[in-house]
Amino acid sequence: MIISTPATSANLGPGFDTLGVSLTLRNEVEIKFSQVEKIELYGENAEYLKKLPNNMFVNIFTEVYKNLTGYKPTCHYKFNNKIPISRGLGSSSALIASAITAAYELAEIPYKKDKILNYALSYEHHPDNITPAILGGFCVAKLKKNRVYFLKKFVPNSIKAVVVIPNKTVSTNQSRTTLKEQYPLKDIVTNISSASMITAAFFSEKFELLRNVVEDKIHQEFRMKAMPELFKVREIALKEGALMSTLSGSGSTYFNLVYKDDAYNVFSALKSYFPEFNVKILNFDNLGVKVYK
Repeated sequence: MIISTPATSANLGPGFDTLGVSLTLRNEVEIKFSQVEKIELYGENAEYLKKLPNNMFVNIFTEVYKNLTGYKPTCHYKFNNKIPISRGLGSSSALIASAITAAYELAEIPYKKDKILNYALSYEHHPDNITPAILGGFCVAKLKKNRVYFLKKFVPNSIKAVVVIPNKTVSTNQSRTTLKEQYPLKDIVTNISSASMITAAFFSEKFELLRNVVEDKIHQEFRMKAMPELFKVREIALKEGALMSTLSGSGSTYFNLVYKDDAYNVFSALKSYFPEFNVKILNFDNLGVKVYK
C-alpha cells in the first residue's frame, strides 16, 4: 500500500501553535511486508536521509505496530519525498502522520483520524502542523490534557498558496530560542484578535478581510531576522495582491494566500526577485493523509 501525506503551513502568522492549513505537496511511502528490511529513498533530501543512522519513519512505524500487535514488523519501504526538510512545511508532521497510519493499516485495526491525531502527540506536541497533515483543510487546534480539540474547514478552490522556499534551512527548536518569555498585553491582544479574524475569514470564506487584519507580535519578526530576505518577500507579495503573507511554521518558507486569479502575478514577481529560491503555486489539500491499496 501507499501512504500519502500533505505538506502543511502552520501558525499563519498570529495563530501561534494553533492554526494550520494543508497543501498539495505530498510525501508518499510504499510499504509492504518482506523477509528482509529494505529502505529506498527518492526525491527531496534523499541523499541526506540516506546518510542518517536511523530512519524516523521506520522507527515510529515499528514502535506503533509493535504496540498494536505485539510483533516487530519486517518491511520493504520505498519513499518518494516532495516536502523539503526543515523549511517550515511540516515534513516531520507528515512523517509522523504517515507512520502511525501505516501501522494501523498493516495491523488491520480500524481507526478514525482523530485517533491517529491524538496518538501523534507522543511524537509531536504542537497540534498546528499535525492536525492539517492528518485531516486536511484549514484547521484550528487546541491541546488540553494530552488531547487535541479541533475544527476543520474545507478550503475552496477560489484561493491558492504561493510559497517561497529559500535555499536555507531553519531548526524549529533553535528558532524558538529567539522568542521572548514575556509580552506586553497589547501584543497579546493583537495576536488574539488577528488569529480570531483569520479563523472567521476562513470559515465564512470572506478572504478579502484578511488584507487588513493579519498582524503578529509574538514570533515572526524575531524569527525573520535570521533571514532578512523574508521581509522583502512579504513586501513584494502584499504589493502584488496577496491576501496575507506569513512565515510558514518557523520558516524558512514564506506562505502567501492569494485569490486564484492573482496567483501567477504574485508568483512571477517573487520568482523574478528571488531566482535562487524555489517559488511554487500550490492548491490547498482538503483530504489529509490518504491510503492507497
